[in-house]
Amino acid sequence: MVVILVCALVAGMIMRRRRLQARFGPEYERAVETKGSRRAAERDLREREERHDALHIKQLPASARDRYAHEWDRVQERFVDQPDDAVHEADRMVTSLMSERGYPTEGLEQQLSDLSVEHGRTLEHYRSAHEVNGRSTRHEATTEELRGAMVHYRAHSPDRSSADRSAACGGGGCA
Repeated sequence: MVVILVCALVAGMIMRRRRLQARFGPEYERAVETKGSRRAAERDLREREERHDALHIKQLPASARDRYAHEWDRVQERFVDQPDDAVHEADRMVTSLMSERGYPTEGLEQQLSDLSVEHGRTLEHYRSAHEVNGRSTRHEATTEELRGAMVHYRAHSPDRSSADRSAACGGGGCA
């Protein structure tokens, strides 16, 4: 009887771990590394899920998607002559899009935590782009890094086809 109970507990832990790994993708391993243990990381990821479940996340209406798509086109065009400004604008646009969907946008770490629940597979794009945006503010980013940031921000732009977004964002659509 005790052996069966222990086996059931272990099986339950393995199933929870696999579910978290599938849901969070690369963010799972990042959490393990940051927290120092799988147990602490899994506790953190479950807390993220609980917080996320309490948010009122909504899909963008077609009119807002169209507005962001046009804005994204304008930002990309601006990159040719003003790459720093275009990257700053892309960062603001993604933050605005997140806010309009219902994500809190105060504090980068909380943003990343909230986004990780549905967008763990594309979160590294946002992290990388945001980091380059910060270095650009200090005039420390190269044009190639700025171009890379635009590519990363594009992973979160609303003008991509739903099939592209679904594949890039783990089936959940990008922020």
